[in-house]
Amino acid sequence: MAPGQADCPAQRGLRINEIFLSLQGETSRVGRPTAFIRLTGCPLRCRYCDTAYAFHEGRTMAIDHILDAIRPYGTRLVTVTGGEPLAQPACHDLLRRLCDQGFDVSLETGGALPIGAVDPRVARIVDFKTPDSGESHRNLLANIDLLQPTDQVKFVICSRPDYEWSRAFLQQHDLACRCEVLFSPSHGVLPAVQLADWILADTLPVRFQLQLHKYLWGDARGH
Repeated sequence: MAPGQADCPAQRGLRINEIFLSLQGETSRVGRPTAFIRLTGCPLRCRYCDTAYAFHEGRTMAIDHILDAIRPYGTRLVTVTGGEPLAQPACHDLLRRLCDQGFDVSLETGGALPIGAVDPRVARIVDFKTPDSGESHRNLLANIDLLQPTDQVKFVICSRPDYEWSRAFLQQHDLACRCEVLFSPSHGVLPAVQLADWILADTLPVRFQLQLHKYLWGDARGH
C-alpha cells in the first residue's frame, strides 16, 4: 500500500490487511512469483490459523488504488486471500476488475461461504475444514456442486483422524473427478513424511503439498 495513501469510504473499496509480492507457496502455481492481496476479516477461527493478524487489522482502499499497488510487481499472477476474502461482498467487484485488467487470478476461500457468484475467470481454491480445525461444521457442502476443473480443493490435515475424514470426504463427493485435490500437512503439527506415507499407502488421487513459503521465510508477514 502506497505510503501516505488516504483511506477511502467503505462503500468505494475493501478493507485490506496487506499487499505484497512473494512466491506462491501452495496450489498448482507453487513457486511462481505472485501478487497477494490479503483482505481483512474472517468468520472462522481455525485452531491452526497462521494469519490471525488479518482478523481485524487493515485499512480501506478503493479498488483503483489496489490495482495501482500491484501493477509495479510486474506479474500477471494475483491471489486474493485473507482472512476470508468473501466475507467482504465487494471482493466480487475486485475479482472482476482484476480479471478485466488481464490478471490471472486465484481466490483462496475457506469454503464456509458460497462461491457461486465468483467471476468464472477466477480459479477458486476452496479450503474445506477438517475436524481438527474446529470448524468442519461450517463447511458449505453446496459449494461442491459448483466446483469446476479450474478450481482446487484443499485439506489441511493435522492427524490420522483428520486424514481418514478427508479421505472419506474425497471419496463420498468424488472430488478428484471435479477438480484437483490438495492434501497438506498442518505445518509444525503433522510430519510431512507421515502424510506422504498415508497417501502412498492408499494411492489417493490427490496432490501432496507443503507450504513452500513457510520453509523459506517461516511465518513472516508479507510472505
